[in-house]
Amino acid sequence: MWRRVLLYFVMPGTLLLAFAHAQQPAQPDAPAAVRELREAISVARRGNETQALTMVNALVGRHPDFAPGLKLQGELLEDMGRQSEAAASYQSALKLAPNDPELLLKVGINDLLAGHYGASIALLRHRLKLVPRDRDALYYLAQAYHLNGDNALAVTTIAECVRVDPRNASVLQKYGELLSSSGDNEGALEWLRKAQGADSTLPRIEFDLGVASYYTMDFPSALKYSARAVEQQPGNAEALALYAATQSCLAEWRGAEKAFQQVLALNPDDLTSLLGLGRCEVELRNYQAAVDTLQRVLRIDPTRILAHFYLSRAYAGLGKTAEAENEADLHSRMLAQQSAAPANEDREQEETVWKQARQFLVDHREEEARQLFEKSAVGPSASAGSGYVLVGALYLSMGDAENARRSLDHALRVEPSVRGAYTYLGLLALQQGDLNGAEREFETELAHHPNYLPAIAETGQVRYRQGQWSAAADRLAKSETRDPALLYMLCDSYFHLGRAHDAKITAETLAAYARNEPQVMRGLINLLNRNGESALAQRLAANLKQ
Repeated sequence: MWRRVLLYFVMPGTLLLAFAHAQQPAQPDAPAAVRELREAISVARRGNETQALTMVNALVGRHPDFAPGLKLQGELLEDMGRQSEAAASYQSALKLAPNDPELLLKVGINDLLAGHYGASIALLRHRLKLVPRDRDALYYLAQAYHLNGDNALAVTTIAECVRVDPRNASVLQKYGELLSSSGDNEGALEWLRKAQGADSTLPRIEFDLGVASYYTMDFPSALKYSARAVEQQPGNAEALALYAATQSCLAEWRGAEKAFQQVLALNPDDLTSLLGLGRCEVELRNYQAAVDTLQRVLRIDPTRILAHFYLSRAYAGLGKTAEAENEADLHSRMLAQQSAAPANEDREQEETVWKQARQFLVDHREEEARQLFEKSAVGPSASAGSGYVLVGALYLSMGDAENARRSLDHALRVEPSVRGAYTYLGLLALQQGDLNGAEREFETELAHHPNYLPAIAETGQVRYRQGQWSAAADRLAKSETRDPALLYMLCDSYFHLGRAHDAKITAETLAAYARNEPQVMRGLINLLNRNGESALAQRLAANLKQ
């Protein structure tokens, strides 16, 4: 719900470069450069940083490969608030001095702030090899791991940082934050309270305690902490959102409504707050206001399933029974589809793996792609032949039919009943126009794996192409598919069967998932118009223009 861990302060006590340049060993071939560097440091120490920068700029101009000069240049630029220029100087210095611990820390932090998490991790780990158990490197490395999606390593790393510096309140707070992000909110509360006891002035400590309390369902405590956080930072949207959400959990609808409105004054299109406001308006029986708010949510993101639920209640409150039933049906349909789909974090991880594997195949490194799939596989997909199946699927998506078939056939030799192989062979047959061959492959898949949803969906496509509308609708509905092309087939099948209500519900579901695919939407609108549903077609067309 909330962005859990932010770089909102610099690690207290961190000694950044601190004119350690004077300790740099003199380069034998540049004694004059070292002398000029020391003069610039002396000028800077006397408080004239502008003159010092002028001197070091001239020095770097004459000696562009002089790492200590670039390092001092970076620090002076940073002190003047010229962060991007400072980062460039540090990067240049690091290329010349790749084992300089200070530069590794500086560039590692800069990469972290820039969102280059992998690069930051590599640099900070390198620093730890040179300076073992370094508190600063551990602190920022934990942050980098977290932002890179590896909460387990983040928690392990910040725990080591706590062992190195057990009395540092900021480190204790970060440990609590990362524990909360990993799902251990009970443990988070313990460490956050220790951090607050060590330093009650820590930035965001009330907010962090509020988040951890919220996720342990201790809503009275969450309300107390979030109220304090809002008092300390009245314009902080995250604190206001937490305060509003907590009041909602306690059914304090008036207070929650006001807090959500304050969030929306800061971020007008914040969907979570819009949805929260819509719910408050329903509970307060402001039904028309709720309809307006929830329709706005769905215009921005039609896949917000709860919006359909609350919109159904709002329509019912206005006495609009047909509209209420329609929204309730949409909510039920989309909820079932969501339960059949992987969680967001799993889907994001899968997309990352597939992107990397695709690059391996482009670079003709097929075995590395297979190993990547194998290492990332969990559950039913973790089997002897699964890596070959996924490589075959990836080749298929790249239009390489020959290598797709080769890899899929190999998967079946390794593991004759491997899940997915026959389904992808069926898709290959469909691509080649062999409908009967595709049907055989899909049915073979289902003989081995009767509940494999992709194969169920694809048999629905076969039945659709054969004009068997009832069988097509049955299979496509049973698959809980969210694929726009398959939902189009389901919608059309319902129209052929005279099931207009089911067709319209499917059309609205399709429109939610295909909102960024204009070609699919135009096809859907044409389908609706052909079947006499011009009012729905016009409404979906209006949403498309928005």
